[in-house]
Amino acid sequence: MNSKSPILPAVIAASLVLALLAGCGKKAEDKQAAIAGASIKADVVTVQKAVLPIVATSPASVVAGQQAQIASRLMGYIREMNVEEGQAVVAGQRLFTVDPTDIQGQMNMARAGLAQSEAALADAKIDHERFGALYKEEAIAKMQWDKIRLQYQVSQQQAAAARAAFDTAAAQMKYATVQAPFAGVITQKMANAGDLAAPGRPVLLLENPASLQVRTGVTREVFSQLKLGDAVSIQVEGQAGDLVGKVAHLVPAADPVTHSYLVKIDLPVGHGLRSGNFVRVAFPLGSREGIRIPVSALLERAGISGVFVVDAQGIARYRMVRAGAATGGNVEIQAGLNPGERVVTSATTNMQSGDKVVSQGNGNG
Repeated sequence: MNSKSPILPAVIAASLVLALLAGCGKKAEDKQAAIAGASIKADVVTVQKAVLPIVATSPASVVAGQQAQIASRLMGYIREMNVEEGQAVVAGQRLFTVDPTDIQGQMNMARAGLAQSEAALADAKIDHERFGALYKEEAIAKMQWDKIRLQYQVSQQQAAAARAAFDTAAAQMKYATVQAPFAGVITQKMANAGDLAAPGRPVLLLENPASLQVRTGVTREVFSQLKLGDAVSIQVEGQAGDLVGKVAHLVPAADPVTHSYLVKIDLPVGHGLRSGNFVRVAFPLGSREGIRIPVSALLERAGISGVFVVDAQGIARYRMVRAGAATGGNVEIQAGLNPGERVVTSATTNMQSGDKVVSQGNGNG
């Protein structure tokens, strides 16, 4: 007779089965709890179709509408430089002085020539009057009188030429001091005192900050749709809102290298820009149909732009989207969403896919 009872192994086996079933049940409950996710209160909007503007964006620069390269009309060394870069000047203010030694010598020679010719003219005039009286009395021959008259005419012409030479030298003397042609700011200095100035070689660059414009090149397609006075948006890096400018000038000739057309745009009052600033100009070219959502709905996870889409059961799922331009608190969605879908617009910082969203509001995107 076997001393071991057959009941004990059966009891042990049953205990193991019950323990295994209990463990499996707990894992299933944990898995179900994980699937259920957290419950988060958030704002939700429904995506709808919208009329979106068609915009062509072009890089542009801020330049002065009134600017001048200041050069000397004389050849000579710069004796004195009276301004610095960034200095504001008024019209007629002295900018620099060229050494007038050579011009002074020419002026002295012209003055001496003028004095000599005027003395000769005075002598010829006396002869003309005296011999004229003798000719009337028929005391001299006509040939002699004609010679005196010719001499007087030559003296008059020589005196006039000497006067013109002196006036020219005097005018050149005035060019030794170069003055500002208009009020503005010295934006660049290309020479200093002691440098040689020459006609056609710029010494200073003067700009009028009150006449700043935005200039950009556009394609033929964009150019053909622009008109004088059209309002355009000017986007400034680091500035929240756009500036609104007006098309001031359209140059109909294309650049032979870039094949673009020059457009000049007037800036609004109080724009705060400076010459040389880089901006972007947005030209409106019409409208199209698309979708957009509040900017607050768009976020980035692991370098991927996306939104949380809420399904019919209220469960949020993260979905990758391709975003377009953002304007007025909304952003265009070019791909990844369809009209009628609902997206979360708040409380997305710690939200995860699978969380249940308790909607606090329901609006239109």
